[in-house]
Amino acid sequence: MDLLALAVPFFVLALLLEIAVDRWRGTGHYRLNDAVNSISAGTLMSTFGYFTGFIPLFFYAFVLQNFGLFDIDMTDFDTSPRGLAFWLAALLAWDFCYYWQHRFGHEISILWASHAVHHQSEDYNLSTALRQTSSGFLFSWIFYLPLFLIGLPLQVVATVYAIDLIYQFWVHTQHVRKLGWIDRVFVTPSNHRVHHAQNEIYIDRNYGGILILWDRLFGTFQEELDEEPVLFGVRKPLQSWNPFWANLQVYGYLWSDAVNTRKWSDKLGIWFRRTGWRPADVQARFPAKKADPEHFQKYDPQSTTALRRYVLAQFVLTIFAIVWIGVLFAEQGAAAVVLPCVLLWITLYSFGLMNDCRPNAIRFEALRLLLIVPALTTAMSVRQLIDVPVESLTAYTALYVLGSSTGLWLAARSRELAPRAIS
Repeated sequence: MDLLALAVPFFVLALLLEIAVDRWRGTGHYRLNDAVNSISAGTLMSTFGYFTGFIPLFFYAFVLQNFGLFDIDMTDFDTSPRGLAFWLAALLAWDFCYYWQHRFGHEISILWASHAVHHQSEDYNLSTALRQTSSGFLFSWIFYLPLFLIGLPLQVVATVYAIDLIYQFWVHTQHVRKLGWIDRVFVTPSNHRVHHAQNEIYIDRNYGGILILWDRLFGTFQEELDEEPVLFGVRKPLQSWNPFWANLQVYGYLWSDAVNTRKWSDKLGIWFRRTGWRPADVQARFPAKKADPEHFQKYDPQSTTALRRYVLAQFVLTIFAIVWIGVLFAEQGAAAVVLPCVLLWITLYSFGLMNDCRPNAIRFEALRLLLIVPALTTAMSVRQLIDVPVESLTAYTALYVLGSSTGLWLAARSRELAPRAIS
């Protein structure tokens, strides 16, 4: 049973409910460009995972089969009291490993380069929970190898992973305040808001997934303070709605410093040193601009109402495409979703250009509509990935291109600036 797949409708409904509450209360916790960027980053993660997910699985299976210390059978994990105790122990073991994976993800540069994606949002809402890295497959799996060394079955680990991840969704909200004794035991919205802060007092705190007890035990806990409102985001702001650059930003900083430093030990060491460390010669030649949280302003290019509504309409249609690609992957595997994913990635890139108000955004979106969509749709039809008669598919594609092109033309002509919120 795929718990994450079952949780998707809950995620969507909760997200829509929070947006409605946000609009009703007028709290301004959602901006269209930020939410689209966060969900786009999550979409990149899941679709890249179609082609990279086998990497952790290979190592997990290898360790389990060759180095597992105990022969733990899946039948031990049933609904009896003993079986439930086994499940609880497995969940606690995963959460413990997650604490360390999460903590090192903040403390080691190359791991932060991957994890930083999740922290770039300068808003904090349920869409932030979906904002995940596409490069986690490189190193994050290493921290969970002890579970397979113990001998936990792969199905059990996959299940407790899903439970841990589903739990973490709800803590990404500002509409739930402090919860008394629950805050002292579990990760809650209050505890996790601290983790997403760039305030000095909150930096690198509260790493737990389900239990905040790990932070209390290992000295990384910080309570949310009424006198210190949380300022969300990172010290080196992304200042872009491009989901690809979101994944590459910190890697780019590290690569630039590695190229510019003269010492070979620093060229290698920069990737594995403490986050924020820079070679002395690079720091002298290219001094980093010191962050100034007191004068922090959110990145929010001033788009037009028409263009934002165009992006929103296209994004809603894209959600249906994302679901279809997921079903196609489940039925036919990674080879079948290459072309659909390419089209999806180009679409997400175009959303980023439009939300950034780039000078070439309209031209690129027109190219996507008039050339890329028809070409890739035809290619998918030839490969029989779309179970629709050719005549019908041609008509649907033409209708989409015509309607979208008209909407884009009207958006390009509009000069009415949009309010800085979802519209």
